[in-house]
Amino acid sequence: MSSATNSEKPLRIPQWLRVKLPESRNFSSTADLIDDLNLNTVCQSAKCPNKWECFSKNVATFLIMGNVCTRNCAFCNIISGDLEQLDPTEPARVAEAARRLALKHVVITSVTRDDLPDGGAAHFAATIRAVKEVLSNCTVEVLTPDFQGDEAALTTVLNARPDVINHNLETVPSLYDTIRPQANYQQSLDFLSNAKRIAPDIPTKSGIMVGLGETDEQIMRVLDDLASIACDIVTIGQYMQPSRQHPLVKRYVEPEKFEEYAKEGKQRGIRHMFSAPLVRSSYNAADFV
Repeated sequence: MSSATNSEKPLRIPQWLRVKLPESRNFSSTADLIDDLNLNTVCQSAKCPNKWECFSKNVATFLIMGNVCTRNCAFCNIISGDLEQLDPTEPARVAEAARRLALKHVVITSVTRDDLPDGGAAHFAATIRAVKEVLSNCTVEVLTPDFQGDEAALTTVLNARPDVINHNLETVPSLYDTIRPQANYQQSLDFLSNAKRIAPDIPTKSGIMVGLGETDEQIMRVLDDLASIACDIVTIGQYMQPSRQHPLVKRYVEPEKFEEYAKEGKQRGIRHMFSAPLVRSSYNAADFV
């Protein structure tokens, strides 16, 4: 995680990124339910700007396998530190939360657990199955880490039959050394390509952030790469600095430019493009299923 130097000043947040807090009793009831079942959400751990809206709609993205990560990506607000043992009751508690919220689409993600032999793939599979047993008509989307390129781990998740498998590229290749130093761009592309080969009927999804120092030309090359492996769904959203210890925003991209990204992606053959300043990987995810 890198902080700003003394010579750098934060950019002023533009009006289109200012989130109006909704007035809804559902927000507190959703938060209370998550606390009651002792669950984590990426909405809270990653300080997602859409938390207020999603909680007010009884929507949450469940974060499994603890809230401590083995990696230290510069953009992320999830902490590193002492890792938790996997809790075998967690899949059932996620399913119970989905049942109480009457969800029709469940998004499950996790911290990266490079300490586990399978990267947590079996735990993902157990959670998918638990949700589908409780809510047979509910669709399930998983946003997984790269499992360090382990195809057997990926197969374990796909065999549980999620309705969408998502793995985010996060940024352009040239920024990996500073933004995702423990990840590999080609490995992430191979993950998505392998998922399509192993289970061609399960849609693949990926996403990137803009505003970290990339150029529009580099974004186009990422879209080319995703189109070349037949990625079905791509999200593009604005990077926002979670704290003063995180990298500064290099630029705020205007909404019209996001519309251009979406148009470019569709012209390249990507079936679904969801591109806007406040778009996050799981935001309005059910719209694509």
